[in-house]
Amino acid sequence: MRDQTPVTVRVVYLARLREAFATAGESLALPAESEATVAAVLDTLRRRGGPFAAELAPGRAVRVAINHAMAKPTDALRNGDEVALFPPVTGG
Repeated sequence: MRDQTPVTVRVVYLARLREAFATAGESLALPAESEATVAAVLDTLRRRGGPFAAELAPGRAVRVAINHAMAKPTDALRNGDEVALFPPVTGG
């Protein structure tokens, strides 16, 4: 369990997520009682319901990067980190 200081991150939405959420990004304060992880960001956003719950539902193809480096759900976040959410990219 972490200390009770809230962690605030900058969330950036790319590609279809930008369109679905009608915004390119936002500042997001994680609940003080949660661990500051990628999973906590996704859970916080899903709880909003609507397009957030649909686009970020378990099993949906969404990638995450912290400060431009690919991330896993268990990766820890620090105050001020940039968390980018985007669909996987395929090419030919």
